[in-house]
Amino acid sequence: MTGTSQVRVENLVVERGGKRVIHDVSFSVTAGKVTTLLGANGAGKSSTVMAMAGVLPRGGSVSLDGAKLDGFAPDRIRRAGLALVPEGHRVLGQLSVEDNILVAALDPSASGRKQGLERAYEIFPELAERRRQSASDLSGGQKQMVAMAQAFVAKPRFMIVDELSLGLAPAVVKRLAEALKIAAAGGIGVLLIEQFANLALDLADQALVLERGRLVFDGSAATLKAQPDILHGAYLAN
Repeated sequence: MTGTSQVRVENLVVERGGKRVIHDVSFSVTAGKVTTLLGANGAGKSSTVMAMAGVLPRGGSVSLDGAKLDGFAPDRIRRAGLALVPEGHRVLGQLSVEDNILVAALDPSASGRKQGLERAYEIFPELAERRRQSASDLSGGQKQMVAMAQAFVAKPRFMIVDELSLGLAPAVVKRLAEALKIAAAGGIGVLLIEQFANLALDLADQALVLERGRLVFDGSAATLKAQPDILHGAYLAN
């Protein structure tokens, strides 16, 4: 996977409840880098990523290395190489940890499933220790690890992680952040939605800022850290 591989969002428009919440937003996510999407509650971050993943209807265009994903259902977008880790630590509580991970595998062969599991357990050895445990018995942090493992087992080219740290202890957040660094180092492009700007900017190479559904910053994370008034203004505006 090369560093020029990209997901490109162009003129994204999203309406929810008859109201436009995303206004002609354009940006790109590059393979092997972490890009963070920041903004106040209600700025449109989750609407943006859910539209990219095919969960919400949208206008505009989303493409992966020039191949349009427009009109694709979420499962087809995932098969194209773009995996969403939704907020809320969602798991199938009636299934074991291992079955939760395997249900997300796109390669149905025995070897493909085995390789996917090995990759997931390499990143999250805590889950290997609990592989037979019911997912409903896991802590919130462990459930988020399962949700991220589901993305890894699909062998994505790009990952969208919505609200990494929501409701989690700092030690767990650190483990999840390490997993994202591993993903990027392995060539996966990461788009991170995160409520704590300092954490996100420490992880990210690139940064995006939404203000009331409009993109007001697109540049390096280092530049945004050096110009905190941009982010401060966006948070106050909402």
